[in-house]
Amino acid sequence: MSVKYGILTLLSVKPHHGYELKIELDSLLGLKGKINPGQIYTTLDRLTRDGFVVSPGMDEQERKLYDIEWKGKEELNKWLLEPVAYNNTKEDFFFKWSCAREINSALEKKMLTQQKQLIVKEVMELTKLKTELLIQGDENRYLLVTGTLLHLEADLNWINQVENRVL
Repeated sequence: MSVKYGILTLLSVKPHHGYELKIELDSLLGLKGKINPGQIYTTLDRLTRDGFVVSPGMDEQERKLYDIEWKGKEELNKWLLEPVAYNNTKEDFFFKWSCAREINSALEKKMLTQQKQLIVKEVMELTKLKTELLIQGDENRYLLVTGTLLHLEADLNWINQVENRVL
């Protein structure tokens, strides 16, 4: 996740002050986590320096506002159109599993079992969250959770195939 592009996204909707950006970025991140407030201001400084963002002044509570410049909109649109590569071979578990196979580790079966248990636990928690989001009408987070569940299902299927072939 790029804080830079999250900020440009939010500023393309309307001017914001730093704390508003932090709150809304946390919401955009959904399940991924929280943004450090210092990272917001550092990124805003760089965006201002690079001509992507400008400060039109203060709001009624004396908080510095930021707005997107035309150059920032162009940068955001360029980024939105860049495809995102999916590289599951670089994910932590797949790397760890490959290392275990490389050294013919006796721990491989236990690793796979533990990973499956973790995935099943996550699936149960996310399924509950998905239902809650549907009831709340939070379409964006509902779709995000749905996508995450599909990835977890694929990971479970992969582990089952590995177990059936090698163990």
